[in-house]
Amino acid sequence: MLWETITVLRDLHRLHEIASILIRYGWGDLVRILGLANALERAGRILHWQATSEISRLEPAVRIRMALEELGPTFIKFGQLMATRVDMFPPSWVAEFEKLHQRVPPSDYALIHAELTRALGKPPEEAFAQFEAEPMAAASIAQVHRAVLHDGAEVVVKVRRPGIEAKIEADLRILEHFAKLVESEMPDLRRYQPVRMVGEFRRSIIRELDLVREARNIDKFARNFAQDENIHIPKVYWDYTSHSVNVQEEIRGIKGVNRDMLREAGLDPIVLGSRGSDVVLKMVLLDGYFHADPHPGNIIFLPGNRIGIIDFGMIGHLTERRRNEIVNLLHAIVFRDENGIREVLIDWAGDAEVDEARLSHDLAELVFSYDDLKIKDVNIGALLQDITTIMRDNSLVLPADLTLLFKTIITLEGLGQQLNPDYHMVDQIQPFIEQVIAERYTPQVLMARGRKSLRELAGIVAGLPRDLSHLLREARRGRVRIDLDLKRLDHFGYQLDQASNRLTMGILTASLVIGSSIIMTVKGGPTLLGLPLFGLLGFLIAFVNSLWILFSIWRSGKH
Repeated sequence: MLWETITVLRDLHRLHEIASILIRYGWGDLVRILGLANALERAGRILHWQATSEISRLEPAVRIRMALEELGPTFIKFGQLMATRVDMFPPSWVAEFEKLHQRVPPSDYALIHAELTRALGKPPEEAFAQFEAEPMAAASIAQVHRAVLHDGAEVVVKVRRPGIEAKIEADLRILEHFAKLVESEMPDLRRYQPVRMVGEFRRSIIRELDLVREARNIDKFARNFAQDENIHIPKVYWDYTSHSVNVQEEIRGIKGVNRDMLREAGLDPIVLGSRGSDVVLKMVLLDGYFHADPHPGNIIFLPGNRIGIIDFGMIGHLTERRRNEIVNLLHAIVFRDENGIREVLIDWAGDAEVDEARLSHDLAELVFSYDDLKIKDVNIGALLQDITTIMRDNSLVLPADLTLLFKTIITLEGLGQQLNPDYHMVDQIQPFIEQVIAERYTPQVLMARGRKSLRELAGIVAGLPRDLSHLLREARRGRVRIDLDLKRLDHFGYQLDQASNRLTMGILTASLVIGSSIIMTVKGGPTLLGLPLFGLLGFLIAFVNSLWILFSIWRSGKH
């Protein structure tokens, strides 16, 4: 099936590599479902179908994580995205996907040197007063080197791995074909919209490849926190920055959550936990533009209980409508309002069918389990995970733009509790919720909302006669059309075409048999072995056709 959808042979080698790795880690059934086996066997590529006994004993989540690591940068990033889909995967799988935030071997320095020379217009040893050839960090898309500018400023140079774009583009093409196949062949997974998910992933990773975009993100966050002296965002050196190289100020401080180390440095972990929460909650609830990967490696603790934030490649964005929905959900969670939670989840379900009675029952049980806790003792992260479990059990899909947010909030609460065992996110989140709700009902906001509604209503009323006239005119001309989106219709058409071909060949074969039998009874004409030649040829062609029909039927049963 996949063979017909891939129109170029340039990805064949990569397909073979992917299939071999999946099989090695015990995912041979997935290779067959995706059609890779048929495609590669037809191309003469031999697949070895046995996983090692040691690997086969591992848990499925561990095996898929190991396979993604070996498949390279694109699939590592895709696994990291899956770590945010707490509505799709159980906690054990999410925990394995989270392990994909790992160091990878750096690229050969000769390649990095050539890339820097091309991007900077001169070798790095000339562009910088000092440049360390040994990278301080290496990730799947880029690696980072320390350097010093000619004016003495200490910077980090983030350089994209050479040749990474072509490999990622090939992998994205393959992922898109996989997603289309999954959506057409696996009805149970269709509600997760795999094609749309891969499309979102494509946009995300393409943005991450563009280091200029990351630099713009840094500048935007710097403007948002310009008035907060407790937050430090690195300065971007635009004269050195391009699509493949990003040069920014180096922030030196304490990484990692070690309370004893922080205290020895004169820092207060409780203050740091509170300030870190306020930073992320401001991003989410007030700015609608947030750092989507606030793990300890991207947070640097500075003297004076200040906080530095780095690595702005993965950014989340929330529209005003989404921010209001999040505020409504968090408000309902804080006050354990099951009706409020249900209404938000039903809004997020969109056109999907929802068993509201079952959903209400599950939410009522959830709220009841928290009934004996004081509000300040409610664990927001755990409660969000419980809600996503209920969504998964009720076949509800979390909107793609919210998956990063849920993961960010859960990560944030875990970080706060590491800094302060008595940390309660509710204490941090309530003031923001109250501020946002209060701002909804200020006279200025109400007037602006009223004017907008009046404009929209006036536009609808003014356009109604025109729309009705157009509809009636098209109806009189017989041009009214109803579009139906029938799932798997293309696949059904393909199967119908195959069946009709077999039927036609069967009729022709039967005709040949009958015609050849008649010829065999007629005397005269050329003979072979004492039998009429044309009769023998007819039987031979009928035999070949019969073999083709049997093989076609057998092959269709293997799909």
